[in-house]
Amino acid sequence: MRLRALLILIATLAFAASPLLVPGFGGYEPSQFPVPMEEPPVQPAGYAFSIWGVIYLWLILSAGYGLWRRAGDSAWDATRGALLVSLAVGAVWLPVALASPLWATGLIWIMLGGAVWALLRSPRADRLWLREALGLYAGWLTAASAVSIGLVAAGWGVPPFGPEGWAIAALCLGLAIAVPVSLRAPSPAYGAAVVWALVAVVVQNGAAPVGFFAAAAALGVAALTLWVARRERRAG
Repeated sequence: MRLRALLILIATLAFAASPLLVPGFGGYEPSQFPVPMEEPPVQPAGYAFSIWGVIYLWLILSAGYGLWRRAGDSAWDATRGALLVSLAVGAVWLPVALASPLWATGLIWIMLGGAVWALLRSPRADRLWLREALGLYAGWLTAASAVSIGLVAAGWGVPPFGPEGWAIAALCLGLAIAVPVSLRAPSPAYGAAVVWALVAVVVQNGAAPVGFFAAAAALGVAALTLWVARRERRAG
């Protein structure tokens, strides 16, 4: 167990350092797509990506605490296999994204799968040290994975939708993941990350249909997160 805890810390540090490999990365470039899009409606406004700073810091603190105080804890260890896969893939994701949005989309779904699996297996104890760190990470990946699908589909001109249609379809896909995850592994940080992304889509689109849809989705996820949190408190 201690070896896995150490590997989590190493992988987390490598993941947090990965932006140094691609300084100034701001998302896929329009030239990477057969149908270039200067301002894709599915993509959140640029400020939203600042959440990565919080995600990296929280994951590092979680990994450090896990090695220091919970290395032999079987409940923590149940999350480590899936999380290690997610972090290891995340450590190489940025260079791949610079080369190929298609490969990057495949990899980000692997990252999401590992993060969500780890979140679902996380214990209720040590919420701030483990579940909420995983929740913020998995919540943002839920949004980012869906956005990546919307970008690739619209960027390759996949029928039957255009950019706006694929944006709404991608948001629906994100909600189809976010709702059951919120119900199975209640985490305010998970809901907050999804809402953060949706609000940034509203900012990106304004009063356009995609903006209205994202606003309604943000309100829905926020309400669900609050309801689940109350249910958890009542259950003790």
